[in-house]
Amino acid sequence: MNFSRFFILRPVFTSMFVLIILLIGSVALSRLSIDLVPDVALPTLTITTPYTGAGPEEIEELISRPIEEAVASAPGVEEITSASREGNSQVRVTFAFGSDLNEASNELRERIDRIINRLPADADRPRLFKFDVASFPIVILGVESDLDPIQTRLLIDSDIKNRLERVPGVASMDALGGLSREIQVDLDFAKILALKIPFDQILKQIDAANLQLPAGSVEQAHQDILVRTSGQFKDLSELENTVVALRQGVPVQLGQIAKIRDTSQKMTSLVRVNGKAGIRLAIRKQAGTNTVEVARKVIAEVEKINQEQQQIQLPVLVDTSSFIKRSLQNVATAVLLGGLLSILILFIFLRNLKTTLVIATAIPVSIIATFILMYFAGFTLNTISLGALALGIGMLVDSAIVVLENIYRNREEGLSAQEAAITGSRQVGSAILSSTLTTVAVFLPLIFVRGVSGVTYQQLAIIVSFSLFCSLVIALTLVPMLTALVLRRGKTRQKITRNASLDQLDRAYRHFLSSALNQRFWILPGVFLLLLATLPLAPLIPVEFMPQADEGEIRVNGEMEPGIRLAVLEKQFHKIEAIVRKEVPEAVHVLTELGATGFGGGDASNKGQLRIYLKPQNQRKRSGLLIATQLRKKLSGIAGVKLRVQPSSAFFVFRLINNTSDARIQVEVKGFDLQSADRLSREVADKIEAVKGAADIRINRDSGSPEAGLIVDRQKAGALGVNIDSLGRALQTAISGSLATTTYREAGKEFRIRVKIAGADRHPVEDLLQLPVSTTQSKLIPLANFVSTERTNGPVMIERKDQERVITVSAEADGRPLAEVQADIQSALKDLNLPRDFSVSLAGDIEEQQKSFRELMIGLVLSLLLVYMILAAQYESFLDPFVVMFSVPLAAIGVILTLFLTKTSFNLQTFIGAIMLGGIVVNNAILLVDQINQLRREEHLPLRKAVEEAGFRRLRPILMTTLTTVLGLLPLAIGLGEGSEAQAPLARTVIGGLSSSTLLTLIIVPLVYYSLEKTREKKPAPAHAEEIQDA
Repeated sequence: MNFSRFFILRPVFTSMFVLIILLIGSVALSRLSIDLVPDVALPTLTITTPYTGAGPEEIEELISRPIEEAVASAPGVEEITSASREGNSQVRVTFAFGSDLNEASNELRERIDRIINRLPADADRPRLFKFDVASFPIVILGVESDLDPIQTRLLIDSDIKNRLERVPGVASMDALGGLSREIQVDLDFAKILALKIPFDQILKQIDAANLQLPAGSVEQAHQDILVRTSGQFKDLSELENTVVALRQGVPVQLGQIAKIRDTSQKMTSLVRVNGKAGIRLAIRKQAGTNTVEVARKVIAEVEKINQEQQQIQLPVLVDTSSFIKRSLQNVATAVLLGGLLSILILFIFLRNLKTTLVIATAIPVSIIATFILMYFAGFTLNTISLGALALGIGMLVDSAIVVLENIYRNREEGLSAQEAAITGSRQVGSAILSSTLTTVAVFLPLIFVRGVSGVTYQQLAIIVSFSLFCSLVIALTLVPMLTALVLRRGKTRQKITRNASLDQLDRAYRHFLSSALNQRFWILPGVFLLLLATLPLAPLIPVEFMPQADEGEIRVNGEMEPGIRLAVLEKQFHKIEAIVRKEVPEAVHVLTELGATGFGGGDASNKGQLRIYLKPQNQRKRSGLLIATQLRKKLSGIAGVKLRVQPSSAFFVFRLINNTSDARIQVEVKGFDLQSADRLSREVADKIEAVKGAADIRINRDSGSPEAGLIVDRQKAGALGVNIDSLGRALQTAISGSLATTTYREAGKEFRIRVKIAGADRHPVEDLLQLPVSTTQSKLIPLANFVSTERTNGPVMIERKDQERVITVSAEADGRPLAEVQADIQSALKDLNLPRDFSVSLAGDIEEQQKSFRELMIGLVLSLLLVYMILAAQYESFLDPFVVMFSVPLAAIGVILTLFLTKTSFNLQTFIGAIMLGGIVVNNAILLVDQINQLRREEHLPLRKAVEEAGFRRLRPILMTTLTTVLGLLPLAIGLGEGSEAQAPLARTVIGGLSSSTLLTLIIVPLVYYSLEKTREKKPAPAHAEEIQDA
């Protein structure tokens, strides 16, 4: 059966079929969401349990550990990590990829419910959260205003927040920095002591005097009149006049023992925008929405706000959609340039515009058809999916080239246009089907690869495979139909126009192949020696997990000694900002976040982060990596601050799948004893610091801030009739202040009321323990009767991994390849004297790299086996596929040389390129072997003549398909523009491997085929075969 015959005889049907595909594909393209990376459903659930007042060790023992034990045996759990901080437990459960997170969530909830009685009664109920890539901000705004800082923050919270959150697609807006209004009741320490007024009584009286309760309704005439007690404070004078106690029958008003201040909340964080105090606004989008579209609407709303609000301006600091648009535009340009270069090569070979356009139709039709799959599969238009189309751009015309060239050959032999199209497409149909199947076969194992590599490249595998199938269909339907029309309307014996250079190349190749057949016993070992000669270059190629991508952002993380006040940290960051302004002229905006900003967790008053947003890549000479490297050296002289300088990468999301840290080098120290672990982690840090090229070394567990531990004698407190809840509230009020349960209302807005000791942070803890607390018998007893103090330095946070305590020592590579630095660190750590029950191991990128490379190696082996099986099934032979597979190791020569000469690292992208080569490089060998077999079977040519004739006939199709693929990938390989770093290693790998394999395949495959067939001919026929022939 000839598949193409139906479409050749029905040109109108074929044309309408293609137009329908183009129409539906165009609509699908207009509906595709746009994002930077695929919408990844990360198999991670986080269990958060607040427990106010408990220290890290208590949190670990009472909450984190029981929850870990409960969820450890849940189906699909691969890793459990936890972080126990003061007042909070966070347990992170990672499942196998492909797990149903809804089912996993239900399973974890059931297991937590079983152990809920084992958790402290006064701890909050555990809450379950899913990790979502969409939770990262898509737009970050600054705030510039001449208003009072409190009024500025009030305007943001009451007006701007609502306007921005009403924008379609926006999930939330978070504000950081500025001053929030708060009513503070500063109690006079001496008067409280003298009058012996307990804190809980003051708080109760404030709440009781600030209530509005319905009293019911009364009937009056024909109406029901609602009665409401209006007891809310109308102004602060009413709060001052609130009676909080009676002493000797005389009422004690709040204003007599406290000063009421209309002020702001205590500053625990600070934000600076371009060197000035400001506010940062982070806009987050809803899951599944179009990032570019949502960002566009947000910025449009911001422009309206800037026009309408004269007293406040919102400059756009970060617009992730800009980087996404530039990245996609660069990849789209690479697709366009690759397509044009491929068409140019076709025209050079064919020397005929009509035939060139016939083949070129395969490119747009296949790409637009692929958009239909992307739409219905729920894919987004991102750097991976668009890069997949760019990778396949040159291969989309391969099948069409072979079909057209064979149709013209049949036309030259005297067949009519229609017969030539039918016969020509039939003759090469099985060959191009095998070529497409072998190319697609190498992508099939990627669909089953687990881990980050599977998540990243499943879309790439599906899109490339589908586009190649579309190009196969076009090559067997539209191309023969159009070719028949072109030939019918052209000359009677229309030929593919040849020029003298190509004819000379044909003759030179035929002569060389004939000579090579005579010298095959020298050439074959020579090529093998060439392969061996390139292998020593392989260890010189740097190895890393992900390629570095320039996203136009540099982050400077700073950390001082625990317990340092925020003002001291701010002073040091002023110095950092000054150096950045001088050394980074490429900076557009500089955003500084200090204190409890979410960086470091907990209070973190000793930590800060400076984010430098750079000009677009085409407007600066230095890369983000070079700027970070040079800035790191300039910042090394700032005393008292541990700094880490690193460029932000577009691949940071994939590191978050398995790591909480974005550092590429991590060493995990596992063991229970805190003191031994701290000592060992410092030894590890010292050894890493001695390694050349290691920089930004950091230990993730702080030694602990100075603490005055309050030890409660529970038996004495119980005997005196003091419950722990009252005791805790009293201590909280005395030291940090307590919030009244009611709020102060003004103009429809609510403000917190905080009751605290005036200047409590300047009073010794021992003095504060003289304050009274109420007993159950309404007596007043000083706190010092059952509370004592102890000076300690407790850990700020305790981390665990797979139910073991762990400390992570992180670092970055600076000036040396990552793999070399990691190898030297691993060598240096062998000399460690480990305490009993302790272990030290490398983690971070190298751990995920080993997992991913192991999965991809399995995928590579499976893909090559699939290729061999497909060929064996087609040829009905075990030997012919072996000849074809000879072209695969030849690709290694080009891969190694290309990576070495272009200084490209061997990374996840490079490995994917190597897997792709397994299916691409065999296509040329398939054409050769298939043609040889056809000539021997149908034209009965002798072996040597068939080999020489097949090489002559298939030279130009092989050169055309190779050059179209290589030039189609060339724009990606050059790596110009933002986002190009993602695909450049893959493109360079394919170009290098395909180039060397093609040049050598044209020689080696005919020689191997000829040698094996000659060997088989020399073998004597089996006796039973001779008897059959005689019969």
